[in-house]
Amino acid sequence: MNHIEVESSHLDVLLVEDSPGDVRLTQEVFRDTNMDIHLHVASDGVEAMAFLRREGVHANAPRPDLILLDLNLPKMDGRVVLANIKSDTSLKSIPTVILTTSESEVDIAKSYRLQANCYLSKPVQLEAFENLVKSINDFWLTKVKLPQQRHGG
Repeated sequence: MNHIEVESSHLDVLLVEDSPGDVRLTQEVFRDTNMDIHLHVASDGVEAMAFLRREGVHANAPRPDLILLDLNLPKMDGRVVLANIKSDTSLKSIPTVILTTSESEVDIAKSYRLQANCYLSKPVQLEAFENLVKSINDFWLTKVKLPQQRHGG
């Protein structure tokens, strides 16, 4: 029984975010609230897709249990990344949470049309951002039942 708990105790989260400050803050909050989270970071859309498809330096990347995706990214826009994830049969079951500064109704509607699982606007205030990340942990990584990992896609 213990072996099973150890085996399944950690969660892999892919954070796709180009703001170093937001990355650092997210890492700190997850480290403080849930030691079982392995946070992987992609700083642009192209790197995110390489990680998810295990290409190049990401050949041994784990399949994430959850993706936190910013919309406004360099190289490949977050909306394109979301469309790629949700149109790929091996990736579309990964819950994808939009975490962005945009509060545009157009972005919100388009994200849900592209099958985002959730849309969250990043607050500007530090404490509010910390609380949002804690609530992501509490809901998505503690309460929600996520699909079991399958090796090989």
